[in-house]
Amino acid sequence: MSPILTGRRKPATPADPQTPAVQETAAGWVGGWSTGAQANSAALLRWIVWGLIALGPLLGALAYLSVPTTSAAPAPKTAPPAPTASGGQGAAGFATLFVAAYLSAGRSDESKLAAYYPPAASMQLDGVSGQHRGEQLTVVRLRQTDTSVWAVTIAARVTGAQPSPAPSTQPGASPSQSADAVRYFQVPVATAPGAGGATAYTALALPAEVAAPERAKTPELVYGAMRPALPTDPRTQAVTSFLTAYLTRAGAELDRYLAPGTRLSAPSPAPYSGIAVDQLAVEGETGGEPVVSVPGDGATLRLLVTLRATGRDGVRLPLAYALTLKARAGRWEIAGLDGAPAVAASHPTSTAPGSPSPAASTPTS
Repeated sequence: MSPILTGRRKPATPADPQTPAVQETAAGWVGGWSTGAQANSAALLRWIVWGLIALGPLLGALAYLSVPTTSAAPAPKTAPPAPTASGGQGAAGFATLFVAAYLSAGRSDESKLAAYYPPAASMQLDGVSGQHRGEQLTVVRLRQTDTSVWAVTIAARVTGAQPSPAPSTQPGASPSQSADAVRYFQVPVATAPGAGGATAYTALALPAEVAAPERAKTPELVYGAMRPALPTDPRTQAVTSFLTAYLTRAGAELDRYLAPGTRLSAPSPAPYSGIAVDQLAVEGETGGEPVVSVPGDGATLRLLVTLRATGRDGVRLPLAYALTLKARAGRWEIAGLDGAPAVAASHPTSTAPGSPSPAASTPTS
């Protein structure tokens, strides 16, 4: 007989004694994490985030400082300027003063020389102080013998010296030394750094009297032979007009004789009352034919002029001028007052007279 089903439920079967424990334990876990551990983790993360926020500026500064920066190369240090004496100018001045004191020194002047050459303090000089004097002292030779040593040769006109009483008459003998003779003294001068960036000097020995420096051979010039300055020569006319305004009129109406773009200043007050041009030496000129014409515009020519200038006292003084002329509008104009005559070695002489010069002087002012 089949059992009759009723609406009543079957009582629940008693659960396993551990089932409530399992259910209780499961109630404290979410997704495999304990709710307590999750709370602790969230708190830890919050502290870490706040710590990072607090350390952010410090970490940023450390990161900035740790990154190598590319900076411009430091400017090279400027070397201190070399003392003036490194070029010998100071040594030359020191030697000039030393020779002046040396030539006038006599008894009891040892201390004066010791200021230039310390061992002179222990010397014993002879003669009367000031009996001889050195005048018109000038440096005629300057030679560097070592890194800080200069050999300076001084020319001096020695006054007060007496000539030898009996001049030698033997062949080849030099004439006796006369009063006011020009003599030459060589002084070795050492230089060294001094206080405050200055330069210190000292003489390494007393002056040594030496022979006059060798005279240089006169170089060949670009000009032809000196010839009389003919009044009919256009070059003579241009030069005479210019030098008259330049030397006797203090530059009055000087511009009318100058080429465009040339600027010159005349001596003022005028040193002479009149001039007379005597001779001309013209660049590249070899023939003696008179010149009466002027070449085309733009042609340049260099020449050397000798003249006599009459002073206010009536005395005539010989003078020489190196000039550059430029042709314009059928006449010669002054394009430059040259500093020195042109030397053939650096200025070829193949240019024909009246043609443009390849090395015409730059106008001076």
